[in-house]
Amino acid sequence: MSFFGYTIKELEQLLHKKELSAEDIVDMSLKRIKEVDNEVQAFLTLNEEGARAQAKALDASTAEKQKLFSLPVGIKDNIVTKGLRTTAASQILANFDDPLYSATVIEKLNDAQAITIGKLNMDEFAMGSTTELSSYHLTRNPWNPDYVPGGSSGGSAAAVASGEVLFSLGSDTGGSIRQPASFTGIIGMKPTYGRVSRYGLIAHASSLDQIGPMTHTVEDNARVLEVISGYDAHDATSAKKDVPTFSEGIKEGIQGLKVAVPEEYLGDDVSEDVKESVMNALKMFELLGATVDKVSLPHSAYAPSAYYVLSTAEASASLARFDGVRFGARAENTQNMIDMMEQSRGQGFGDEVKKRIIFGTYALSAGNYTNVFEKAQKIRTLIKQEFATIFDSYDVVIGPTTASAAHKIGGNVDPKIGAMNDLLAVPANLAGLPAISLPAGFSEAGLPLGLQIIGKPFAEQTLYRTAYAYEAATNHHKKRPMLGGANK
Repeated sequence: MSFFGYTIKELEQLLHKKELSAEDIVDMSLKRIKEVDNEVQAFLTLNEEGARAQAKALDASTAEKQKLFSLPVGIKDNIVTKGLRTTAASQILANFDDPLYSATVIEKLNDAQAITIGKLNMDEFAMGSTTELSSYHLTRNPWNPDYVPGGSSGGSAAAVASGEVLFSLGSDTGGSIRQPASFTGIIGMKPTYGRVSRYGLIAHASSLDQIGPMTHTVEDNARVLEVISGYDAHDATSAKKDVPTFSEGIKEGIQGLKVAVPEEYLGDDVSEDVKESVMNALKMFELLGATVDKVSLPHSAYAPSAYYVLSTAEASASLARFDGVRFGARAENTQNMIDMMEQSRGQGFGDEVKKRIIFGTYALSAGNYTNVFEKAQKIRTLIKQEFATIFDSYDVVIGPTTASAAHKIGGNVDPKIGAMNDLLAVPANLAGLPAISLPAGFSEAGLPLGLQIIGKPFAEQTLYRTAYAYEAATNHHKKRPMLGGANK
């Protein structure tokens, strides 16, 4: 038995009627994990004992049930969890068995009485787009185990798509929630930068990173974001904004909504099945009462280059703390402190992480700072201004989430497709905008395709209302992968 066919609201009702207990729900999750995770490999660490103990305590409690009472959640392994190993899928944190604190989002989930069922696989330090770059094992796409689930939040996406958990948390630095959501046929939301606290998120690029929810339905996604959002004094970039009840008004429709479709998002390097799914979606939006216009975002072409400079530069600074002294596994049989640091980092970091550290250090060096890093910052400003101009006249920007469906594990991705994927994903991070991916069809090979909706800063409610209208008018989100011998 999986969580297919259930929503958060439906499980709440079953709990209220005492037709299910917290222990029943945790048992559902653990049974499904044991049934399919050998094939999917979404989890790095399972919290079976802790989850069962928490469920038992919740069943015995007479306190008022909170928003996510007893619901199992999977956590991307770059989000710190007190008492539960956190590795960021890197060998340099293989010994980080008992963090001294939990991330703010974990505390908020605990307050909402959700149950952490385990930690989910990812590309090492969130540097990748396939989850093949985990230093522990790769994760497979539940729709076809020969294909990648996307990344870097591939484990978070696969765990939801396979019915192991009802919802998960991922992080998005340059599409790392939305792209795997697209590849696995689920909902993935990257909130506005500052909407959700980053305290306790192991940084990849601090000016780009944002934690967000991954779910089967739009309404479930909104309900989770309500819980994890809010100002946090521990995070200097946390926004002092009221948190709306995102799920309220979600069913009001989109009559009069103004949709902008950038011509750059449907270029020659976008596959025909993706283009067809987007065009069909736009027709549906028009039938639902929205107006759709083509626009241009010409600086999007420079977004991938600017992103790579800025993200690697920030990663170079962020990862400097992992040196075998205070943070990270320490190399043995070294000659002195410098040798110990060099060997600890050399042994602990994977090749992709090392490459990005080197590139980022180069971009920040005295001879390149002005010509490389500062220029990337200027491009970022132009992209942000370009979006602001579009949003003076339009409510949302819509296009593909990715340029194609998932590719095979170990397969060589056409560099043009990779660059197009970045062009679609990273502008929202560079501009700090909210963006959501939702299912919009399937490729000829039967793999999910995603639709991306980008909104104004802190306009998550508009994104949810828009996404819900499309979801309610289509059936893409109702299809499930065949796992464990049956779709059940």
